[in-house]
Amino acid sequence: MDLRHLRYFTTVAAEGSFSRAAEKLHIAQPPLSRQIQQLEEELGVLLLDRGRPITMTEAGRYLFDQALQVLQRVEEMSAMTTRIGKRMVLQFNIGFVASTLYDTLPELIRDFRILVPDVEVQLLEMTTLEQISALKDGRIDVGFGRLRFDDDALVRRVLREEGLCVAVSSTHALLTRSRKPKLVDLEAEPLILYPKAPRPSYVDQVLSFYREAGVRPRIGMEVRDVQTALGLVASGVGICVVPGSVRRFGRDDVEFLDLDETFSSPVIISYRKNDTSVLLQQIIALAGQDRH
Repeated sequence: MDLRHLRYFTTVAAEGSFSRAAEKLHIAQPPLSRQIQQLEEELGVLLLDRGRPITMTEAGRYLFDQALQVLQRVEEMSAMTTRIGKRMVLQFNIGFVASTLYDTLPELIRDFRILVPDVEVQLLEMTTLEQISALKDGRIDVGFGRLRFDDDALVRRVLREEGLCVAVSSTHALLTRSRKPKLVDLEAEPLILYPKAPRPSYVDQVLSFYREAGVRPRIGMEVRDVQTALGLVASGVGICVVPGSVRRFGRDDVEFLDLDETFSSPVIISYRKNDTSVLLQQIIALAGQDRH
């Protein structure tokens, strides 16, 4: 399989016709048909149902979705490589965990953009584990996450500890209590966890706090991100333990309760140990400034 096969296949699938796809690709129809057959033979599955119009099989639909992403990424990579090679732009890639966007990361990135106006700053949402891999591969230059662990190839420094709170629906009975809740008070409440995958992640931090408190949580749902979790909280499906900065989400149908216990989630900056670039040093310096 090569990029030519993917381009040919996605064009035929999108057009629903070999003849229209051949015209669009500026090639004859017979060799186009042979290329698709070769791809199917290589994969050992049928990708297209050759009716009128041509439709995709289940395997074909999967390949189509994945191939579009690959081709788009290749185009972006090619364009950026050309721009960098011609010294049209410098690029600095930042990986981040979504929940850090409610903390001081937006202000940090704004200040960094002001400091280096000629640099193209690209933001990539990814889990802490994905950031570690991306740093080692050179796909990002710095990462902001929450998961604690050591890696000999990287420098990982806690910027600050962020206190946790409990998100509940605006009509929840907990709001009528005069005192702050403890985790033991939440034992019967369905707990909504995020992110669902990959693990380990912030989910495991929350579960560890329950274990420390000697409380067995009643797991309600595991969802992909904090926005989905808060939507379910607003619907009364359950509660969610979140970093305090998530209060900035600004939903009228969700309230946030401080806990009568000290639990916190770190905001951690990660970068390659041997990276001495000026841009990295500048963002590290900015990250070390007190923004509270």
